[in-house]
Amino acid sequence: MNICLFSPEELQSPLPPRDERAQHLIKVLHKKAGDTFTAGIVGGMAGTAVITAIDGNGISFTFTPETDGKPLYPLHMIIGFPRPIQLKRLLRDMAGLGTASVHLSGTELGEKSYMQSTLVERGAAYKMLYDGTVQAGGTHVPDLCTYRTLSECLAGCSRAAGAERPDQTVLKIALDNIRPACALHQYAAQHPLDKAAAVIAAVGSERGWTDRERQELESAGFIRCGMGSRILRTETAATVAASIILDAMGKLS
Repeated sequence: MNICLFSPEELQSPLPPRDERAQHLIKVLHKKAGDTFTAGIVGGMAGTAVITAIDGNGISFTFTPETDGKPLYPLHMIIGFPRPIQLKRLLRDMAGLGTASVHLSGTELGEKSYMQSTLVERGAAYKMLYDGTVQAGGTHVPDLCTYRTLSECLAGCSRAAGAERPDQTVLKIALDNIRPACALHQYAAQHPLDKAAAVIAAVGSERGWTDRERQELESAGFIRCGMGSRILRTETAATVAASIILDAMGKLS
């Protein structure tokens, strides 16, 4: 936990003793009255908190905002629904890397039962995004959207990517190890990803894309790129692709 995040309302009262954040501050970081810790508001500013008291009511503190927090990068990830256990790790990594949004989509070859997972409805998916944000020391949590079909997903993700700067270029990349047009690192070297308003990257489910979905992606303006001949897990492919793209966007320097 590299930052303690709070809602605006939580700043007005002590942090309860049994709260996970309080436990971390006391038992892991060994904080005492007068000590400081890095804190922030979910979706808002980051800064420094000073502990004023630790008693039966919990941890009382003051918070001084200092920055707007680490911004999310204009990378929007389309991902075919993975296994629930993979989804947890994937969301945490996507948030840690600072992607702006994650769009989970049903695919033709994807296991339909994965879409019935209650991770999203019960808040576990958001918890993974939150944990990744905290690990990265950020305050802004990526958006999460789900869709039944790739068609719905492409429309929804395009709206999200073009919402703030609709007059500028949005580059679209579909990861595919079957007949890709080029390697992802080659595409990144040949295109000005750092000048794009946003980048959308699509990663299929564990069985990949169908030919019909490939045509749909290409019709929507996606270039199909590969990352070698090895068949990667969805979570691995998404993390590697996001890292290559963010580096080409100049966000990892």
